[in-house]
Amino acid sequence: MVSNPSRRPREPILNLPSVVAWSIGVLVGIHLLRTFLSEETDFQLLLDYAVIPARWSVAYGGVEVREVIDALRRAALDGQSSSLVALGQYVLQDGEGRPWTALTYALLHGSWSHVLINGIWLAAFGTPIARRCGTGRFLALAALSAIGGAVLFVFMNPLQVLPMIGASAAVSGMMAAASWFMFAPVDWHPEGRPTQPHERPRESLIDIVRNRQVLIFLGVWFAANYVFGFVQPLGVTDASIAWEAHIGGFLVGLVLFPVLDPFPPRQSRFTA
Repeated sequence: MVSNPSRRPREPILNLPSVVAWSIGVLVGIHLLRTFLSEETDFQLLLDYAVIPARWSVAYGGVEVREVIDALRRAALDGQSSSLVALGQYVLQDGEGRPWTALTYALLHGSWSHVLINGIWLAAFGTPIARRCGTGRFLALAALSAIGGAVLFVFMNPLQVLPMIGASAAVSGMMAAASWFMFAPVDWHPEGRPTQPHERPRESLIDIVRNRQVLIFLGVWFAANYVFGFVQPLGVTDASIAWEAHIGGFLVGLVLFPVLDPFPPRQSRFTA
């Protein structure tokens, strides 16, 4: 059979960089494996590898265990005090901070919808970052954004004993990093074609602030965090959203991307 040279090869439906595809696969695979664990084993896994703010506060912040337990007793309502106090006593009994949880919490999710939503956003915003920066810098940005999200969440909720999990902070860092170039003006590539978003020079901070598309994008993102973090529409979320972690990851991505970006910045389009 003679092939038709005029027929163009089919493009894959999802043309993701390998590191992005593997990252999503790891998140989905971990959640799948957890479905085979008993409830007791899975809960212990959460306690071992999730971020528990009170644990960090006791280990690194000079907070006494008694302060946490007393706060739980004062804040608990509807007869939940005993269960929260018991949980607090259990997770704080060894006094360990478990610093590795600043990364491992991002590998765990509360439900299939949680992991799938984060996977979709990671595909959308991680892809241009991976294509622009390569595997090493992509992973560094994801890790640092996850750490930043954990730190801000603990700072804002120092006596919390419930586990915080999810890759949302890392994804938020990718979103912030992408905002430096995704909405930049289209240039022409040396090959004679319009540049792809990941090929465009990084905007200056003043250009970002004055770019209406960026402001709309950021406004929608912050509004979504408010809605899901405070309003929590019925049926939209499986649990309360750790908006503090989202903000922390976003700020880290916004600040660090110019350091990690291998492309030179564009000259500012605005003059004083």
